[in-house]
Amino acid sequence: MTCKNRILVALADDDLKRWEPHLEWVDLPVGQVLQETGTSLRYAFFPLNSTISLRHLMKDGKLAEVAVIGNEGLYGISAFMGAGITTNQAVVRSAGGFFRLKAAFLKAEFEQSKSVRELMLRFTQALLTQMSQNSVCNRHHSIKQQVARFLLMSFDRFDGAHLSMTQEEIANMLGVRRESVTDSVFQFRHDGLLNTSRGHITSLDRVGLEKHTCECYFVIKEIYDRLLPPRKG
Repeated sequence: MTCKNRILVALADDDLKRWEPHLEWVDLPVGQVLQETGTSLRYAFFPLNSTISLRHLMKDGKLAEVAVIGNEGLYGISAFMGAGITTNQAVVRSAGGFFRLKAAFLKAEFEQSKSVRELMLRFTQALLTQMSQNSVCNRHHSIKQQVARFLLMSFDRFDGAHLSMTQEEIANMLGVRRESVTDSVFQFRHDGLLNTSRGHITSLDRVGLEKHTCECYFVIKEIYDRLLPPRKG
C-alpha cells in the first residue's frame, strides 16, 4: 500500500496485512462533519492530503479549534480511550483523501496487538501535547504569534506551502477578532513571508515565518518528531 499517512506507514508488516482489507478510501469536502460532540465514534480517519479540525463548540455558537490533524496522525483516539464518545466536533478543514477504519476494528487491534497499542499511545501523547500547548499559546502569546503558529502547523500537516482558507476562518478557529488576524497576515505579506489572495494563503519564506511564532510551535513539532516515525518520500 502506497500511503503518505505516518501512522499507516509505521505499522508493522503483520499489522498492515490485517488492516489493508478493512481500510476504505474516502474523498471528503471542506466542512464535512465527521463526528458531532457527544456521539459514538463509528470510524477512525487517517488523512493523506487533507486535514481535520477538532473544535469545541460553545452554547452561543462560537467555536475554537483545539487541535488539527493531518497526515501525521489519525482522528479517532476515542475508539480505544474511554467509552468511544467524542468530546469535540471533527470537521474536514482541508479537502482531500482519507483512509477510514471502523472504530470497532481499531479498538480490537489496540487491545490485541502490542505494536499497534504502542503506536496509538505515542500519537495520543503527541495530540494531547498539541491540545495543551495550544491552550497555553492562546492565553499567553500575541495574536501575531498565534497566527504564525496556526499557519506553520497547517503547512506541516498538509505537506505543502499552500492553504485554502480565509482569514475569517482562521479568526474563528483561534477565537479572536478577524481584524487582528488581518493585521498579522498583512504584516507577514508586507515582509515577504506570505502571498495571499481571496481564500488562499501561500508560504514564501518559512524560516522567516518561524521567527514570528512562539515556543509553542516548536514544542509541538518536537514532540511529534520524537514520538512518531519520520516522514517518508
